[in-house]
Amino acid sequence: MRFTVPIGDPAVPLLRQRRRLGEILAGLDEAQWASPSRCEKWAVRDVVAHLIGTDQFWALSVTSGLAGEPTRFLTEFDPVVTPLSMVESMNHLGSAEVLSTYLAGVNGLESAFGGLHEAQWMVLAEGPPGHVPAHTLASHALWDGWIHERDIVLPLGMTPTEEPDEVAACLRYASAIGPAFLASSGSTRRGTLSVEGTDPAVRVLIEAGETVVVGDGEPPADAVRLEGPSVALVEALTFRAPLEQDVPKDDRWLLGGLATVFDRAAEG
Repeated sequence: MRFTVPIGDPAVPLLRQRRRLGEILAGLDEAQWASPSRCEKWAVRDVVAHLIGTDQFWALSVTSGLAGEPTRFLTEFDPVVTPLSMVESMNHLGSAEVLSTYLAGVNGLESAFGGLHEAQWMVLAEGPPGHVPAHTLASHALWDGWIHERDIVLPLGMTPTEEPDEVAACLRYASAIGPAFLASSGSTRRGTLSVEGTDPAVRVLIEAGETVVVGDGEPPADAVRLEGPSVALVEALTFRAPLEQDVPKDDRWLLGGLATVFDRAAEG
């Protein structure tokens, strides 16, 4: 996955989002910690336990990458079994202990990602799409935490915070991750996905192939086009809501692992 748009300092929105979630969690009572999230079979505490495990890995991954020894742990990663086992390993902890462990993980993220300079953001580190630049790993971490924050607060009747830079970064990444997984599995198919988000205004152009290029230029006439509110697009591309527009069947491969979104939409 290669970004041609300016990356800035990805640690700023990443750490802001994690600290904000920490403040939300600190205000929850025991009933809210035990209440269902949007993640099937996971309560709020389970989602937080999941984030603790992933945040520890993001910090380890970028630290190892900066040391010139990128990890290879995810070659054996099972997307169903591994997250569940990570959550179950924390079942013996109370909510206060889960919160303190989460906050310690946020401090670990800050130690790993905070203050990196431009060249360091280009160092390869291990993430779900493979070995990617550290700034891409930070984008994945932000997207993962941002959507899980919503998984927690929306069922609790809270209004989620929607910072424009966080939404824009999440939409870019959510648009690219499906094609990136296809590329990492050896796909050589080529195509273009154009995503036009509003409120905030975000233009994303995904050129899919052996490498997935993430830009913001004018789309070609044959591009697959998605349009709508930026937050709604992130939600749809992350399996949290139907994608409210049709995409021809022959073009659905471009969304890669996100194809089930269309199945849900077709089912109503």
